[in-house]
Amino acid sequence: MNHLDEAASPYLRSAAHQPIHWRAWSPEAFAEAKAGDRPILLDIGAVWCHWCHVMDRETYEDAGIAELLNASFTCIKVDRDERPDVDARYQRAVQALTGQGGWPLTVFLDPGGEPFFGGTYFPPDDRFGRPGFRTVLKSVLAAWRDRRPQVAAQASAVRRAVAESSRAGSGEITGAIFEEAEQLLHRVFDQTHGGFGSQPKFPHPAALLLLTDRWRSTGSADAREMVTRTLTGMALGGIHDQIGGGFHRYSVDAEWIVPHFEKMSYDNSELLRAYVEGWAAFGDPLHRAAAGGIVRWVREVMAIEGGGYAASQDADVGLEDDGDYFTWTRAEAAAAVGAADFEVAAAVWDIGTAGEMHHAPDRNVLFVGESVEHYARRTGKPEVAVTSSLVRAADALREVRAARPTPFVDPTRYTGWNAMMASALLRAGIVLENRWAEEHALATLARIRGEAAETDHVPHDPAGAISGLLEDQLQCAMAALDAFEASQDRAWLDWALALAQRTWRDHAAQDGALEDLARGAGREGLLSAPIRPADDAPTPSPNGIGALLALRLAAHTGDGEWHRRAERIISLFGAESAASPLHRATLLLAAAWLLGDVTHLVIVGRRDDPAAVVMHRAAVASSVAHRVIRWLAPGDPRAGLPDSLIALLNVASEAVATGYCCTGTSCRAPVKNVEEWHDLLAELSSNGAPHGHA
Repeated sequence: MNHLDEAASPYLRSAAHQPIHWRAWSPEAFAEAKAGDRPILLDIGAVWCHWCHVMDRETYEDAGIAELLNASFTCIKVDRDERPDVDARYQRAVQALTGQGGWPLTVFLDPGGEPFFGGTYFPPDDRFGRPGFRTVLKSVLAAWRDRRPQVAAQASAVRRAVAESSRAGSGEITGAIFEEAEQLLHRVFDQTHGGFGSQPKFPHPAALLLLTDRWRSTGSADAREMVTRTLTGMALGGIHDQIGGGFHRYSVDAEWIVPHFEKMSYDNSELLRAYVEGWAAFGDPLHRAAAGGIVRWVREVMAIEGGGYAASQDADVGLEDDGDYFTWTRAEAAAAVGAADFEVAAAVWDIGTAGEMHHAPDRNVLFVGESVEHYARRTGKPEVAVTSSLVRAADALREVRAARPTPFVDPTRYTGWNAMMASALLRAGIVLENRWAEEHALATLARIRGEAAETDHVPHDPAGAISGLLEDQLQCAMAALDAFEASQDRAWLDWALALAQRTWRDHAAQDGALEDLARGAGREGLLSAPIRPADDAPTPSPNGIGALLALRLAAHTGDGEWHRRAERIISLFGAESAASPLHRATLLLAAAWLLGDVTHLVIVGRRDDPAAVVMHRAAVASSVAHRVIRWLAPGDPRAGLPDSLIALLNVASEAVATGYCCTGTSCRAPVKNVEEWHDLLAELSSNGAPHGHA
């Protein structure tokens, strides 16, 4: 019988009607396989994955295939969002077997969970020279029955490959790695459209944050060009939802025009961070607008009352469409928008009779084909009038789109992703002066903290069935630090410290690297193979985040053990990260923190002093690199601050709100004027960058 009808995952429940005797990943499933000496079919997918749904309908709802599977296999279905630990290992296994991975992931295991054959999407029957699933099943069964030694040898080789893929090296970390990383990024940079590589093209927000940090440190014109052109290219493209806000997962072309239409919480949180930092550093209003659009999409689609965010928004409503909710025929758009406004919208958003979608050639992806400025010059219309037409057209299209059947939104509040979004929204709320974003972010973190059964540990989602995942712990601790700096409520710093201490206790290997699973967690199949996640794939590298967290905690507490922990991680991964900056950008950011000087921004003043309030908020909104922020009321303890700063504070008057800035061991003169404080922060935000704020 099918065991998925009561699963927590919407993806697993969507397969509960299938004739296959699916089980969720569990000790019971492996016990069944061992008892019957049956091979295991492991299917890993996601609710937002179009081809997962295609394979479900075409292949797993086929009565003949179901009969064969039920007779000879134990069948396990996994939601990759619910079980990233399982997905990470079996993706590496299939990559070792075939050279590529992805979803759906289709893997055949022995009863102990060791993989010996795999692939991705399989149609039911042979097609275009590609074996169908019936053929694959018969071949796997023949191998299992007749060539068991070869199967065992293959499984052993794959396990070794998975273990090898997580091995860390070591090397000396010097400033030269950043120049090397920038040069390598420039080598794959698309100078015409922005982004890195050709097609398909992914956003890589961590690389953009690294390059922004590089510009702040050195004033590198190349770094600035790569960031601004990429942010602009994406904002103008179809990967950006021009009327609803937010970004789709990736573009199938180099021009950012045709996306895979699913929208992921984790993509948008990190893109929000990249756009906010881009706006703060370079001042392009287009980047500010893109950031604001992400916030609007989150508020309208993803935000959950009381705190929290949904995990994803699907691309499609049904299997026959491909992003139809997000695309338009010319006739549909014209019917929704008044004639005068449609003339502008059709020109700017390239709405023609021939669209971009292969399955429906008349459907248009909205992207900026002609700029407002160019259209205004060409037609002689004032730019303000053109912009007003676009605003009205977007409102009209959004209203019509809202009445369409809406792609499924997975409401699961995955802890790490919620923390990432809360952190990004908190930053955006302060920089963009969006009070909703700031307040909802803090409410989300308070909800995560309040629902956790332990003060130093968080589950993967509120149901708590899965826990002990490194990313959840680290992202919550980082977001708690952000909440502390924004609110100066000591409880957030205490929570960050508790989460971090538990993380190193449960996840740190002997050499200092962090492993993705806590000691003592379930170890079926490849879960017994340790993984030390170092890549941004696609969420920020957990070891990179761990190093950044430790460095920030060292700066806030003065505890040198946190600095040593970060140094151990960076020494293991940092040197080789320069050779792969597109996927190791978060680790390189941590290395930049390690090698650079930390800037302490400290405000001393009463909590009810308006000048102190303004100075603190300005510090939080600033884009000063590698900084920590403290607001001390008169008489507050000064533990954790650098000695040079404490010496200044010891002789200072506390009668007037005062701002202090120390970078490394060098301190500026105290500032007692709000305008001068703003000027100092602006200078620090463009440190090393000769042209300053654009």
